[in-house]
Amino acid sequence: MHKKYSLMSLPTWLSLKIKSPHEYSYKPSSRLIPSSIPPKLNLPFTNHSECPNILCPPTDQNVAAIVFGDGSNSRLYPLTKRRSEAALPIAGNYRLIDAVISNCINSNIKKIYALTQFNSASLNSHLSRAYSCAHIGNEALVDVIAAYQSPEGKGWFQGTADAIRRCLWVLEEYPIVDFLVLPGYHLYKMDFQELLKVHCNNKADITVAVLSRRTDKDIELGTFQVNSENQVISFKDNPEIRVQNSDISQDLYAGMDIYVVNKDAMIKLLTEYHPMANDLRREVVPGAISLGMNVYAHKFSGYWEDMRSIEAYYQANMESIKNTKKAYSLYDKDSPLYTLPRHLPPTQITDAAITDSVIGDGCFLNGCKIRGTVVGMKTRVGDGAIIEDSVIMGSDTYQSGRAEEDIHIPIGIGEGSQIKKAIIDKNVRIGKNVKILNKENVQECNNEANGYIITKGIVVIMKGAIIPDGSIL
Repeated sequence: MHKKYSLMSLPTWLSLKIKSPHEYSYKPSSRLIPSSIPPKLNLPFTNHSECPNILCPPTDQNVAAIVFGDGSNSRLYPLTKRRSEAALPIAGNYRLIDAVISNCINSNIKKIYALTQFNSASLNSHLSRAYSCAHIGNEALVDVIAAYQSPEGKGWFQGTADAIRRCLWVLEEYPIVDFLVLPGYHLYKMDFQELLKVHCNNKADITVAVLSRRTDKDIELGTFQVNSENQVISFKDNPEIRVQNSDISQDLYAGMDIYVVNKDAMIKLLTEYHPMANDLRREVVPGAISLGMNVYAHKFSGYWEDMRSIEAYYQANMESIKNTKKAYSLYDKDSPLYTLPRHLPPTQITDAAITDSVIGDGCFLNGCKIRGTVVGMKTRVGDGAIIEDSVIMGSDTYQSGRAEEDIHIPIGIGEGSQIKKAIIDKNVRIGKNVKILNKENVQECNNEANGYIITKGIVVIMKGAIIPDGSIL
């Protein structure tokens, strides 16, 4: 049995402050670290000697990250019915945005702007609570810039390029040379310093991250043709293009939607060359290539999942159970995964059989059998329940005994229920002797009225759904 309970605390030099487009001012915090105390002496880890030295920010930092909380054409519904893609729970204790923010922290990037818009309430809340430990001098680590309307722009963000253009008045305030543009809903580990080094050495206007490994997946983020010097020759944004094994030798690489853009080049592209462009990938980057700007590629060979479908989300969770080099590692001490420290009690396991699973904090697992499953925080599983190959997101709250007396089906999984190859969203109430097995192997089914859908054979129980006793799905 693999137990993964650890919630990594944040370095004390991190902080977050939500910026208002109408009042952009810094307010001193009582939690500021005195300038005479080196930040590395204030890391709130139990064992300071195990902290990677890379967490101490350099004094010559000249890059700011721009992280987007949601994308377009997502196929993650209904998981994204009430939350953005970046706020999706992953691996029991975390959210997708944590992987991207952690990459920035572990790469010494100490200035991050999170641009949020679609279903952003839970994402904004998580960011503000998770990354508010302290400040670096007078600067916050993460600034959340929620979509807004102004006299100059009365609509919502129309795309990544439009969002950056309309936020330039904020982004230009920080003295940086390059912008690192990142989707907040991809799962991967990357040392951005290597990407920035390639960008600097090539004196590039734009550097794009591409997959160097072969893949049989449909590439929805476009493909770049690269010459022997890694300079980008052309770009094709065709979601139906499939990168075959032979394509790699033809210098065709799959895009990752990760870009380093020189600040001056970004301003010119968005305000002079393409003032009406809405999308960075589809319009601005191809425009820069056609203008003859220096556009280079950085090849990435590690684990990466774009998380753009229910199937991809399910598989990523299943892979987090396997502590192998092919999966996303939760145990890399040199590249830790940070999240909100929730101060929950340890999981209570009573007469349960648990194998090959990830168990989040604060759960109550009584007399059940769990195999190959990710169990999220505050999950309650009753006696005799059997759960296999599933993702259980858990609960946002504990129910008191008095409240449960008034609720016929409490939050959690009832006694004697069986679940296999399913995703159970948060705060779901599954009654006693329920069978979620999809025995007829239905591949697609939309039954939102009864609180569930089936996609690619995976049963998805919607957030807050109530599944009555004895139900068979």
